[in-house]
Amino acid sequence: MRVQGELLHVPPSSPSLDRQVRTRLGQWPQRPPGSVPSAKQPGTWLRGRPDPSPVLQPFLKYPGGTHMRTLPDGLWLHFGPDPQEPYCDILCVEACSSMTNLLDKRSRFAPNTSSLLAVCPLAWLLAPSQPDDDVPRWRQIGLFRQEPVRNLSLPVRDIRVLYGLTPRHYRGFAANAMPHPHEYFCPIDALIDAKGEENPAMRALIERASASSSFMSLP
Repeated sequence: MRVQGELLHVPPSSPSLDRQVRTRLGQWPQRPPGSVPSAKQPGTWLRGRPDPSPVLQPFLKYPGGTHMRTLPDGLWLHFGPDPQEPYCDILCVEACSSMTNLLDKRSRFAPNTSSLLAVCPLAWLLAPSQPDDDVPRWRQIGLFRQEPVRNLSLPVRDIRVLYGLTPRHYRGFAANAMPHPHEYFCPIDALIDAKGEENPAMRALIERASASSSFMSLP
């Protein structure tokens, strides 16, 4: 949270911490701030969570599961452009107010042999992504030839997760732990900041959290 140009540290015990993060993420753009178009991700980005409007939002699950769902605090989906080979890439943002919370959330995105699915509810597909735009999301995605009549479930090709940690936990984790290749970390203050999406350090971090970052150059 920014107060007269300074970041205000939120106490780890604050019961409204997750709510503050989700409120701010709901004001971030449809394309993750800092991400740039590339040959590895030529499709469309949309923010799946949080959605300020009262609509059922996208979620993550494993095939065949009906109850075990993952609902990240923030979820951005990149939809591949080819209807013949549909997929999505995801960028998740998770606010962690304790180390126990961090360990629990990290376990949900640990490398797994099972395929992860991103489910986009029909109501979300039919609704516009912006309050001042009448174009429904399904038209923006580009995978449909006509208006959908059911939920869209897509295999997740690539996962990147940004964890927001309290200042003390962030310092300790940065000094002593090694992240997995799909994990990125920031102080939770940066997520609550009123202009967090404009922070050059945040934009640079999310730019590194891309499918193209592993290549020296792309064709």
